Amino acid sequence: MEYNKIVSQTQVNIQVQSKINDFFNRFQIGTLMHRCGVRKRHGHSIRSLTEAIFILPFIGKNFYRGIVINEDNAFGKDAAYQLLRGTSFNWRRLLLFLGQRLFSILNRLTNDDRESVLIIDDSTYDRSRSKLVELLSKVYDHSTGRFLKGFRMLTICWSDGASCLPLDFSLLSSREAKKRICESKKDLDKRCCAYRRRKEATMKATELLEPMVKRILNTGIQAQYLLMDSWFTMPSTVITLAKHIKVIGMIKKSPKIFYTYDGNKLDVMAIYRRLKKRRGRAKILASTNVLLKDTVPAKLVFVRDRRKKDWLVLLSTDTGLADEDIVRIYGKRWDIEVFFKMAKQHLKLAKEIQCRDFDALIAHTTFVFMRYMFLSYQCRMETDDRSFGDLFYACCDEVKDISFIEALFRILTLACDRVKQFNNHCEKTATAFIDAIMEYALKSVNFSKNKVVFANL
Repeated sequence: MEYNKIVSQTQVNIQVQSKINDFFNRFQIGTLMHRCGVRKRHGHSIRSLTEAIFILPFIGKNFYRGIVINEDNAFGKDAAYQLLRGTSFNWRRLLLFLGQRLFSILNRLTNDDRESVLIIDDSTYDRSRSKLVELLSKVYDHSTGRFLKGFRMLTICWSDGASCLPLDFSLLSSREAKKRICESKKDLDKRCCAYRRRKEATMKATELLEPMVKRILNTGIQAQYLLMDSWFTMPSTVITLAKHIKVIGMIKKSPKIFYTYDGNKLDVMAIYRRLKKRRGRAKILASTNVLLKDTVPAKLVFVRDRRKKDWLVLLSTDTGLADEDIVRIYGKRWDIEVFFKMAKQHLKLAKEIQCRDFDALIAHTTFVFMRYMFLSYQCRMETDDRSFGDLFYACCDEVKDISFIEALFRILTLACDRVKQFNNHCEKTATAFIDAIMEYALKSVNFSKNKVVFANL
């Protein structure tokens, strides 16, 4: 029995390795890493090191068991640590390049009437047991209401409602020096990626949102809306981001945040009291248009809170969007919550490796994001019929080329042939039946076309 388990596990590992190899080959990840400055002058190739780290959670091993003490590897642990600690490696560009190539495939599988979105949110990067991690600080965890040691991981994802791609992130320490437990001690060139990462780690999160959105849109990745929760949907932030993309977000019910309504500056509670509510148990209670900082028009949609007897309010800079569509599109923000859960629980974010170097944390987080991209791609390819490629589009074109009249004629011809098999005397009746139906159908189609032409005139 034990032998059978070992054999089956070995077969699974071989299958996983094969899929990962195909993924690396198809998207030329080795070439992308070379373009992003992730290179080695000697020793084993970057790709072999990357694949060895990439596969760890899929075969049930952590970094220590899979890399440090694994004698089956052709390379030593120092080579892997050297890859993670590189100061000139542009991991952000690698993530964007890979996301761009995946987007080009997934976007072809997305219907034109389905909105693709960018989602911004942050989550805690927990290192509560650490003491000497570079730039370690006290951060507030909104889910538990307590402070912990670690970082805030500001993340932006692309989603079409079926697949989610994490495209960019920033590990944020505290802006206040007194809340930082450890400082950066590396002597770095100010032109390298490592220095810029450390600099942005002590910046305000809202200052990083616009550069992140611009970087993603400049790569050619398309999205109709940007979704945010109440921690980011402030009037000044929305105005800044609305220059690049339409924004939908939930806003705080705060007496200190004002919107221009009917010429008066009011908070959302005062605006809600002035609106006429919908009757009954309507999910959408009311909606109205306001101005942000007296400049940018926006739409407020008040929604019933299902958890308690209260209401929530959504903001959209697309004032022509229907209330129901605003609520529906905002529901896609849940994809990033699924990503956080998956990254922490199954892809071993912040658990697989216990490095103290800030560059290693950035590199390993990039590997976790790439693993999720790999899973999103595999899931979409195996569940979406349109991923069969040319065969799917050929079938669609064939169905599209058959007109309604031709399809009706084919069906009736089959029915006529079936009737003829029962009685030879029914041939004339069946033929007359088909002719009558086809004549009526042709008259109906011509009448409809004439109506369209008359309407256009």
